[in-house]
Amino acid sequence: MLNFPNCKINIGLFVTEKRTDGFHNIESVFFPVPWMDALEIIESDALSIQISGHPVPGDPQTNLCLKAWHLLKKDFKDLPPVAVYLHKVIPAGAGLGGGSSNATHMLQLLNQKFNLHISTKQLALYAATLGSDCPFFVENTPCIAKGRGELLEPIHFSLKGYQLVLVNPGIHIATPWAFQQITPQPVDLAWNKIDWQHPETWQQAGLLNVFQSPVAKAYSEVEGILNTLQNQGAAYAAMSGSGSTVYGLFAQPHNGYEALFPSGYLVKSLPL
Repeated sequence: MLNFPNCKINIGLFVTEKRTDGFHNIESVFFPVPWMDALEIIESDALSIQISGHPVPGDPQTNLCLKAWHLLKKDFKDLPPVAVYLHKVIPAGAGLGGGSSNATHMLQLLNQKFNLHISTKQLALYAATLGSDCPFFVENTPCIAKGRGELLEPIHFSLKGYQLVLVNPGIHIATPWAFQQITPQPVDLAWNKIDWQHPETWQQAGLLNVFQSPVAKAYSEVEGILNTLQNQGAAYAAMSGSGSTVYGLFAQPHNGYEALFPSGYLVKSLPL
């Protein structure tokens, strides 16, 4: 059985509080993006994983897809082992939630293939134990995210007609380092009053990513991408997550975005 885990972008990202459990509370909007990996599972004699495409740091045996299988195995003792084939199109550690999406889509694949009859609500609870933003990929619709990222309030808007340009300079930003660069503080932002249909108003409305300034200061490539996208007429440009991917939304798309950046950069242009 095969599915295609997509990624997301953050529209605004604030860190509001350091929690007693070591995590941080955030406020952000998660928006699904149609840029996808490929994930396949086949019933097998032993649990295994093969990863192709973009490299994934760390031991493959600690991959979130395998952690998802082990998580369900605790409650479903008859769950058979599977061979997992993961082809990475979305770069790892890029602020796009690709690994979290893989984990959640793995839960969904196992649920479907083996008729586990896990409800959507329960899938979200399982997903939350694998990663703070994993529950978002259960419903996969725009949401205001709070808490660790697992408290989700759907919001209904479309960016149809806009072109999304994602640019990754190949820099892996360590999330613990990124959190060390900022001071959590409350944010007074009326998320439900923002004009989501018009990205050109977002910056003035106060939508910013608090990680963007320290990451851009440490890595000039990030600031360079932001400047290029803005100079090309992006209605809104920002870094996603803790980086290093930067995106721009264009109301009047054109071709040739790849030529604007060094050859080592990964540039993806997507109609929304």
